[in-house]
Amino acid sequence: MSTATLQVERDGGVARVTLNRPEVKNALSPAMADELAATFRALAKDEAVRVVLLAGAGGNFCSGGDVKGMQQGGARSPEQRRAGMQRYRELATALLAIDKPVIAALDGVAYGAGFSIALAADLVLVSDRVRLAMVFHRIGLVPDVGAWYLLPRVVGLQRAKELIFSAREIGAAEALQFGVALEVHAPDALLTRANAIAASFCGAPPTAMSLSKRALQVSLQSELEAMLDLEAAGQAIAATSDYTAEALRRFAAKEAPQFRWPAKD
Repeated sequence: MSTATLQVERDGGVARVTLNRPEVKNALSPAMADELAATFRALAKDEAVRVVLLAGAGGNFCSGGDVKGMQQGGARSPEQRRAGMQRYRELATALLAIDKPVIAALDGVAYGAGFSIALAADLVLVSDRVRLAMVFHRIGLVPDVGAWYLLPRVVGLQRAKELIFSAREIGAAEALQFGVALEVHAPDALLTRANAIAASFCGAPPTAMSLSKRALQVSLQSELEAMLDLEAAGQAIAATSDYTAEALRRFAAKEAPQFRWPAKD
């Protein structure tokens, strides 16, 4: 399932998607954007996939858009450029449409679109040498791949404005402080920890995980009554799943549960 710009591996229910242009720090080219969107759509439909893990090859996650490639495209009108943004819209919507856990493991640089992609993940783990920046304003562009929507939901509106307006870099400590990162690890331990979490999710309840992810994605723009309605409908569905029946049997029999969050080393 690997492509010209991606390495895609399957290990049981874990699908690992590695951005694979290390010679340019995994810069997001149009081809990579298209291949990511197609890969995400395929993984979303694959019932055997229980979790998606994103990473970058060569010690970096993604350096952002392929600026050199942009310069080679020739002159284009604003209308043509706006139409060309459709592929990045499709990338963002395809990633956010995956109704199973998405983990991003960030090492090295996560600039521009790379930062945006990470914001769309459910859990973000970073190395202690990670460098993140909304660099768009440095070259007169605006954030893309959903950053205007995602960043304020992760860090709050005022902090999102500061990070976008300043285009400054943040490291692991601020990523953790701002809620961008869940955990910080040494570079050689990052993927080990991300793989451990991903593997644990293979034993998690797929129906409940899907319902919770969908509900949380709309919670910030929904009213309490609407969320309570979703909660009631979701519980009715989850309670009748085979997973819940087996979990209750194991509980009564005092057997080990199907899912347990892995402790840190």
